[in-house]
Amino acid sequence: MVETGLRLAKPELTLGKKIVGISWPLVFLILITAGLGLAVLYSVADGAVDTWVRAQSIRIGIGLVLMFAIALVDIRLFLRLAYVGYFGALILLIAVEVAGSIGMGAQRWLEIGGLRIQPSELMKVALVLALARYFHERSMEEVHKLRWLFIPVAMIAAPALLVIRQPDLGTALLLIFGGGVMFILAGVRLRVFAVVAVAVVGAIPFLWRSLRGYQRDRILTFLDPERDPLGAGYHIIQSKIALGAGGVFGRGFREGTQSQLNFLPESQTDFIFTTLAEEFGLVGGLGLLGLYTLMLALSVIIALRSRNHFGRLLALGLGATFFFYVFINIGMVTGLLPVVGVPLPLVSFGGTAMVTLLAGFGLMLSVHIHREVLIPRRLGGTFS
Repeated sequence: MVETGLRLAKPELTLGKKIVGISWPLVFLILITAGLGLAVLYSVADGAVDTWVRAQSIRIGIGLVLMFAIALVDIRLFLRLAYVGYFGALILLIAVEVAGSIGMGAQRWLEIGGLRIQPSELMKVALVLALARYFHERSMEEVHKLRWLFIPVAMIAAPALLVIRQPDLGTALLLIFGGGVMFILAGVRLRVFAVVAVAVVGAIPFLWRSLRGYQRDRILTFLDPERDPLGAGYHIIQSKIALGAGGVFGRGFREGTQSQLNFLPESQTDFIFTTLAEEFGLVGGLGLLGLYTLMLALSVIIALRSRNHFGRLLALGLGATFFFYVFINIGMVTGLLPVVGVPLPLVSFGGTAMVTLLAGFGLMLSVHIHREVLIPRRLGGTFS
Protein backbone atom coordinates (compact mmCIF):
# COMPACT_ATOMS: atom_id res chain seq x y z
CA MET A 1 0.00 0.00 0.00
CA VAL A 2 1.25 3.46 -0.85
CA GLU A 3 0.05 6.53 1.01
CA THR A 4 1.00 10.16 0.46
CA GLY A 5 1.28 12.96 2.99
CA LEU A 6 0.05 12.80 6.56
CA ARG A 7 -3.68 13.11 5.99
CA LEU A 8 -5.71 12.33 9.07
CA ALA A 9 -9.17 12.34 7.52
CA LYS A 10 -9.68 8.59 8.04
CA PRO A 11 -8.26 7.40 11.36
CA GLU A 12 -6.82 3.91 11.34
CA LEU A 13 -7.77 3.15 14.94
CA THR A 14 -11.13 3.49 16.65
CA LEU A 15 -11.35 5.21 20.03
CA GLY A 16 -12.00 1.88 21.72
CA LYS A 17 -8.88 0.31 20.20
CA LYS A 18 -6.81 3.32 21.23
CA ILE A 19 -7.98 3.05 24.84
CA VAL A 20 -7.20 -0.67 24.89
CA GLY A 21 -3.82 0.07 23.29
CA ILE A 22 -2.69 2.41 26.07
CA SER A 23 0.33 1.15 28.00
CA TRP A 24 -1.59 0.60 31.22
CA PRO A 25 1.47 -0.68 33.15
CA LEU A 26 3.11 2.73 32.53
CA VAL A 27 -0.06 4.51 33.67
CA PHE A 28 -0.12 2.36 36.81
CA LEU A 29 3.50 3.23 37.63
CA ILE A 30 2.78 6.94 37.12
CA LEU A 31 -0.20 6.80 39.49
CA ILE A 32 1.75 4.89 42.17
CA THR A 33 4.67 7.34 42.02
CA ALA A 34 2.41 10.41 42.09
CA GLY A 35 0.49 8.91 45.03
CA LEU A 36 3.75 8.37 46.90
CA GLY A 37 4.61 12.01 46.25
CA LEU A 38 1.30 13.13 47.76
CA ALA A 39 1.98 11.03 50.86
CA VAL A 40 5.40 12.65 51.35
CA LEU A 41 3.93 16.14 50.84
CA TYR A 42 1.28 15.31 53.44
CA SER A 43 4.03 14.35 55.85
CA VAL A 44 6.13 17.45 55.16
CA ALA A 45 3.06 19.63 55.82
CA ASP A 46 2.66 17.93 59.24
CA GLY A 47 -0.61 16.29 58.25
CA ALA A 48 -2.16 19.36 56.61
CA VAL A 49 -3.93 18.90 53.27
CA ASP A 50 -4.33 22.56 52.35
CA THR A 51 -0.61 23.35 52.42
CA TRP A 52 0.53 21.37 49.36
CA VAL A 53 -1.51 18.18 48.92
CA ARG A 54 -4.73 19.79 47.68
CA ALA A 55 -3.02 21.95 45.05
CA GLN A 56 -0.78 19.06 43.97
CA SER A 57 -3.79 16.74 43.63
CA ILE A 58 -5.54 19.24 41.36
CA ARG A 59 -2.45 19.60 39.20
CA ILE A 60 -2.05 15.83 38.95
CA GLY A 61 -5.72 15.55 37.95
CA ILE A 62 -5.32 18.19 35.23
CA GLY A 63 -2.12 16.54 34.05
CA LEU A 64 -3.71 13.09 33.84
CA VAL A 65 -6.64 14.40 31.80
CA LEU A 66 -4.15 16.09 29.46
CA MET A 67 -2.03 12.93 29.33
CA PHE A 68 -4.91 10.72 28.20
CA ALA A 69 -6.16 13.35 25.73
CA ILE A 70 -2.70 13.59 24.14
CA ALA A 71 -2.31 9.81 24.11
CA LEU A 72 -5.40 9.39 21.92
CA VAL A 73 -4.29 11.94 19.30
CA ASP A 74 -2.74 10.58 16.12
CA ILE A 75 1.04 10.84 16.41
CA ARG A 76 1.29 12.33 12.91
CA LEU A 77 -0.46 15.45 14.14
CA PHE A 78 2.32 15.98 16.68
CA LEU A 79 4.83 15.67 13.84
CA ARG A 80 3.02 18.43 11.98
CA LEU A 81 2.90 20.71 15.03
CA ALA A 82 6.39 20.02 16.39
CA TYR A 83 8.00 23.22 15.10
CA VAL A 84 4.93 25.29 16.04
CA GLY A 85 5.21 24.03 19.62
CA TYR A 86 8.93 24.76 19.72
CA PHE A 87 8.65 28.33 18.49
CA GLY A 88 5.65 28.92 20.75
CA ALA A 89 7.69 27.85 23.79
CA LEU A 90 10.63 29.96 22.57
CA ILE A 91 8.40 33.04 22.30
CA LEU A 92 7.21 32.44 25.86
CA LEU A 93 10.83 32.24 27.04
CA ILE A 94 11.54 35.57 25.33
CA ALA A 95 8.43 36.99 27.01
CA VAL A 96 9.84 35.90 30.38
CA GLU A 97 12.97 37.89 29.58
CA VAL A 98 10.86 40.96 28.83
CA ALA A 99 7.97 40.80 31.29
CA GLY A 100 8.42 37.74 33.49
CA SER A 101 7.53 37.71 37.18
CA ILE A 102 10.29 37.32 39.75
CA GLY A 103 10.28 34.80 42.57
CA MET A 104 13.08 33.56 44.86
CA GLY A 105 15.57 35.79 43.07
CA ALA A 106 14.87 34.42 39.60
CA GLN A 107 12.77 35.59 36.66
CA ARG A 108 11.27 32.33 35.40
CA TRP A 109 7.49 32.73 35.32
CA LEU A 110 4.77 34.36 33.24
CA GLU A 111 1.42 35.51 34.58
CA ILE A 112 -1.22 34.69 31.94
CA GLY A 113 -4.91 35.07 32.75
CA GLY A 114 -4.37 34.50 36.43
CA LEU A 115 -2.21 31.44 35.79
CA ARG A 116 1.48 31.31 36.60
CA ILE A 117 3.42 29.20 34.12
CA GLN A 118 7.10 28.39 33.73
CA PRO A 119 7.90 28.32 29.98
CA SER A 120 11.24 26.58 30.52
CA GLU A 121 9.32 23.47 31.60
CA LEU A 122 7.26 23.57 28.40
CA MET A 123 10.46 23.85 26.38
CA LYS A 124 11.77 20.51 27.73
CA VAL A 125 9.02 18.67 25.84
CA ALA A 126 8.83 21.07 22.89
CA LEU A 127 12.57 20.72 22.22
CA VAL A 128 12.42 16.92 22.13
CA LEU A 129 9.42 17.08 19.77
CA ALA A 130 11.16 19.51 17.40
CA LEU A 131 14.45 17.59 17.36
CA ALA A 132 12.56 14.32 16.81
CA ARG A 133 10.92 15.81 13.72
CA TYR A 134 14.16 17.34 12.44
CA PHE A 135 16.16 14.11 12.68
CA HIS A 136 13.20 12.05 11.44
CA GLU A 137 13.33 14.06 8.21
CA ARG A 138 17.11 13.66 7.77
CA SER A 139 18.77 10.69 6.08
CA MET A 140 21.76 9.04 7.75
CA GLU A 141 24.04 10.63 5.13
CA GLU A 142 22.73 14.07 6.08
CA VAL A 143 23.10 13.40 9.79
CA HIS A 144 26.77 12.56 9.22
CA LYS A 145 27.42 15.96 7.59
CA LEU A 146 28.24 18.88 9.88
CA ARG A 147 26.24 21.42 7.88
CA TRP A 148 23.01 19.64 8.81
CA LEU A 149 23.84 19.90 12.52
CA PHE A 150 23.99 23.69 12.82
CA ILE A 151 20.19 24.02 12.92
CA PRO A 152 19.59 21.50 15.76
CA VAL A 153 22.54 22.98 17.70
CA ALA A 154 20.90 26.39 17.41
CA MET A 155 17.56 24.87 18.46
CA ILE A 156 19.21 23.72 21.70
CA ALA A 157 21.39 26.78 22.28
CA ALA A 158 18.64 29.41 21.92
CA PRO A 159 16.40 28.21 24.77
CA ALA A 160 19.36 27.11 26.91
CA LEU A 161 20.87 30.61 26.82
CA LEU A 162 17.51 32.20 27.62
CA VAL A 163 17.01 29.84 30.56
CA ILE A 164 20.53 30.47 31.90
CA ARG A 165 19.74 34.20 31.95
CA GLN A 166 16.70 33.67 34.23
CA PRO A 167 18.88 32.19 35.92
CA ASP A 168 18.03 28.48 35.97
CA LEU A 169 21.15 26.39 35.46
CA GLY A 170 19.40 23.10 36.27
CA THR A 171 16.77 23.42 33.55
CA ALA A 172 19.39 24.65 31.07
CA LEU A 173 21.43 21.50 31.74
CA LEU A 174 18.32 19.36 31.19
CA LEU A 175 17.78 21.02 27.81
CA ILE A 176 21.42 20.53 26.81
CA PHE A 177 21.66 16.93 28.00
CA GLY A 178 18.28 16.01 26.50
CA GLY A 179 19.25 17.60 23.19
CA GLY A 180 22.61 15.83 23.24
CA VAL A 181 20.90 12.47 23.65
CA MET A 182 18.76 13.23 20.60
CA PHE A 183 21.97 13.74 18.59
CA ILE A 184 23.25 10.34 19.74
CA LEU A 185 19.96 8.63 18.94
CA ALA A 186 19.90 10.22 15.49
CA GLY A 187 23.29 8.69 14.68
CA VAL A 188 25.59 11.72 14.87
CA ARG A 189 29.20 10.53 14.79
CA LEU A 190 30.95 10.27 18.16
CA ARG A 191 33.89 12.37 16.95
CA VAL A 192 31.54 15.35 16.86
CA PHE A 193 30.92 14.90 20.59
CA ALA A 194 34.67 14.60 21.17
CA VAL A 195 35.21 17.97 19.51
CA VAL A 196 32.41 19.49 21.59
CA ALA A 197 33.91 18.02 24.78
CA VAL A 198 37.32 19.53 24.01
CA ALA A 199 35.69 22.89 23.27
CA VAL A 200 33.77 22.80 26.57
CA VAL A 201 36.94 22.00 28.54
CA GLY A 202 38.75 24.87 26.83
CA ALA A 203 35.86 27.22 27.61
CA ILE A 204 35.73 26.39 31.34
CA PRO A 205 37.66 29.54 32.43
CA PHE A 206 35.29 31.74 30.43
CA LEU A 207 32.23 29.85 31.69
CA TRP A 208 33.45 30.22 35.27
CA ARG A 209 33.74 33.99 34.92
CA SER A 210 30.24 34.17 33.41
CA LEU A 211 28.63 32.39 36.38
CA ARG A 212 26.84 34.39 39.03
CA GLY A 213 28.24 34.53 42.53
CA TYR A 214 25.76 32.09 44.06
CA GLN A 215 26.36 29.62 41.21
CA ARG A 216 30.11 29.66 41.89
CA ASP A 217 29.38 29.16 45.58
CA ARG A 218 27.26 26.10 44.78
CA ILE A 219 30.09 24.50 42.80
CA LEU A 220 32.70 25.30 45.48
CA THR A 221 30.30 24.01 48.14
CA PHE A 222 29.84 20.81 46.16
CA LEU A 223 33.61 20.30 46.30
CA ASP A 224 33.77 21.20 50.01
CA PRO A 225 30.39 21.53 51.82
CA GLU A 226 32.12 22.40 55.12
CA ARG A 227 33.57 25.63 53.74
CA ASP A 228 30.31 27.44 54.52
CA PRO A 229 28.17 25.16 56.75
CA LEU A 230 25.64 27.85 57.70
CA GLY A 231 25.41 29.39 54.23
CA ALA A 232 25.89 27.77 50.84
CA GLY A 233 26.72 24.39 52.38
CA TYR A 234 23.71 24.26 54.70
CA HIS A 235 21.35 22.54 52.26
CA ILE A 236 23.58 19.62 51.39
CA ILE A 237 24.82 19.12 54.97
CA GLN A 238 21.25 18.87 56.28
CA SER A 239 20.34 16.61 53.38
CA LYS A 240 23.15 14.18 54.23
CA ILE A 241 22.16 14.20 57.89
CA ALA A 242 18.58 13.29 56.95
CA LEU A 243 19.71 10.54 54.57
CA GLY A 244 21.92 9.01 57.25
CA ALA A 245 19.23 9.33 59.93
CA GLY A 246 16.80 7.27 57.83
CA GLY A 247 18.93 4.14 58.02
CA VAL A 248 17.63 1.01 56.32
CA PHE A 249 13.94 1.19 57.17
CA GLY A 250 13.50 4.87 58.08
CA ARG A 251 12.19 6.72 61.10
CA GLY A 252 8.58 6.15 60.11
CA PHE A 253 5.87 8.11 58.34
CA ARG A 254 5.74 11.72 59.63
CA GLU A 255 8.57 10.93 62.07
CA GLY A 256 11.47 12.56 60.21
CA THR A 257 13.23 15.15 62.36
CA GLN A 258 15.05 17.08 59.65
CA SER A 259 11.92 17.78 57.59
CA GLN A 260 9.37 17.97 60.39
CA LEU A 261 11.49 20.43 62.39
CA ASN A 262 12.29 22.50 59.29
CA PHE A 263 16.03 21.84 59.34
CA LEU A 264 15.84 20.71 55.72
CA PRO A 265 15.19 23.60 53.28
CA GLU A 266 12.86 23.11 50.29
CA SER A 267 11.76 19.74 51.65
CA GLN A 268 8.61 19.83 49.48
CA THR A 269 10.42 20.51 46.19
CA ASP A 270 14.13 20.01 45.44
CA PHE A 271 14.94 17.99 48.58
CA ILE A 272 11.81 15.85 48.78
CA PHE A 273 13.79 12.67 48.11
CA THR A 274 15.72 13.34 51.31
CA THR A 275 12.43 13.60 53.21
CA LEU A 276 11.26 10.29 51.75
CA ALA A 277 14.58 8.57 52.56
CA GLU A 278 14.55 9.82 56.16
CA GLU A 279 11.04 8.52 56.80
CA PHE A 280 11.16 5.30 54.73
CA GLY A 281 14.90 4.66 54.79
CA LEU A 282 17.06 2.95 52.21
CA VAL A 283 14.19 0.59 51.39
CA GLY A 284 11.87 3.49 50.53
CA GLY A 285 14.53 5.28 48.47
CA LEU A 286 15.34 2.15 46.50
CA GLY A 287 11.62 1.49 46.05
CA LEU A 288 11.15 4.88 44.39
CA LEU A 289 14.22 4.31 42.22
CA GLY A 290 12.71 0.96 41.26
CA LEU A 291 9.52 2.68 40.08
CA TYR A 292 11.59 5.12 38.03
CA THR A 293 13.63 2.28 36.54
CA LEU A 294 10.49 0.44 35.45
CA MET A 295 9.12 3.61 33.82
CA LEU A 296 12.40 4.11 31.95
CA ALA A 297 12.39 0.47 30.85
CA LEU A 298 8.86 0.83 29.50
CA SER A 299 9.83 3.99 27.60
CA VAL A 300 12.62 2.04 25.88
CA ILE A 301 10.24 -0.83 25.07
CA ILE A 302 7.69 1.61 23.65
CA ALA A 303 10.39 3.18 21.47
CA LEU A 304 11.68 -0.16 20.17
CA ARG A 305 8.16 -1.28 19.23
CA SER A 306 7.47 1.83 17.16
CA ARG A 307 7.66 1.24 13.41
CA ASN A 308 8.30 4.90 12.64
CA HIS A 309 11.53 6.80 13.28
CA PHE A 310 9.76 9.85 14.70
CA GLY A 311 8.06 7.75 17.39
CA ARG A 312 11.30 6.03 18.34
CA LEU A 313 13.17 9.32 18.66
CA LEU A 314 10.31 10.94 20.58
CA ALA A 315 9.89 8.13 23.13
CA LEU A 316 13.62 7.73 23.73
CA GLY A 317 14.14 11.49 23.93
CA LEU A 318 11.36 11.91 26.49
CA GLY A 319 12.67 8.92 28.42
CA ALA A 320 16.17 10.43 28.47
CA THR A 321 14.83 13.76 29.73
CA PHE A 322 12.96 11.91 32.48
CA PHE A 323 16.17 10.07 33.39
CA PHE A 324 18.12 13.32 33.69
CA TYR A 325 15.40 14.73 35.95
CA VAL A 326 15.90 11.81 38.34
CA PHE A 327 19.68 11.61 38.01
CA ILE A 328 20.34 15.30 38.63
CA ASN A 329 17.90 15.62 41.53
CA ILE A 330 19.10 12.54 43.41
CA GLY A 331 22.74 13.29 42.62
CA MET A 332 22.16 16.79 43.98
CA VAL A 333 20.57 15.79 47.31
CA THR A 334 23.16 13.07 47.95
CA GLY A 335 26.10 15.41 47.32
CA LEU A 336 27.22 13.73 44.10
CA LEU A 337 26.31 16.82 42.04
CA PRO A 338 26.12 20.55 42.79
CA VAL A 339 22.77 21.93 43.93
CA VAL A 340 21.07 23.27 40.79
CA GLY A 341 17.37 23.17 41.62
CA VAL A 342 15.80 20.33 39.61
CA PRO A 343 12.52 18.81 40.92
CA LEU A 344 12.03 15.10 41.47
CA PRO A 345 9.55 13.99 38.77
CA LEU A 346 6.00 13.15 39.90
CA VAL A 347 6.99 13.64 43.54
CA SER A 348 8.14 17.24 44.07
CA PHE A 349 5.53 19.95 44.56
CA GLY A 350 5.13 21.90 41.34
CA GLY A 351 2.66 23.25 38.81
CA THR A 352 3.98 23.62 35.27
CA ALA A 353 6.59 20.90 35.85
CA MET A 354 3.98 18.34 36.90
CA VAL A 355 1.51 19.09 34.09
CA THR A 356 4.26 19.23 31.45
CA LEU A 357 5.76 15.96 32.65
CA LEU A 358 2.40 14.20 32.39
CA ALA A 359 1.88 15.73 28.93
CA GLY A 360 5.25 14.20 27.96
CA PHE A 361 4.03 10.82 29.16
CA GLY A 362 0.93 11.40 27.03
CA LEU A 363 3.18 11.74 23.98
CA MET A 364 4.93 8.52 24.95
CA LEU A 365 1.58 6.74 25.24
CA SER A 366 0.61 8.11 21.82
CA VAL A 367 3.78 6.57 20.38
CA HIS A 368 2.74 3.23 21.88
CA ILE A 369 -0.85 3.40 20.64
CA HIS A 370 0.22 4.39 17.12
CA ARG A 371 3.30 2.16 16.98
CA GLU A 372 2.15 0.52 13.72
CA VAL A 373 1.68 3.85 11.92
CA LEU A 374 4.10 4.44 9.06
CA ILE A 375 5.30 8.02 8.56
CA PRO A 376 7.17 9.29 5.47
CA ARG A 377 10.49 11.03 5.96
CA ARG A 378 9.11 14.37 4.83
CA LEU A 379 5.65 15.93 4.59
CA GLY A 380 4.10 14.97 1.28
CA GLY A 381 6.48 12.02 0.86
CA THR A 382 5.59 8.43 0.20
CA PHE A 383 6.17 5.14 1.92
CA SER A 384 5.13 1.57 1.33
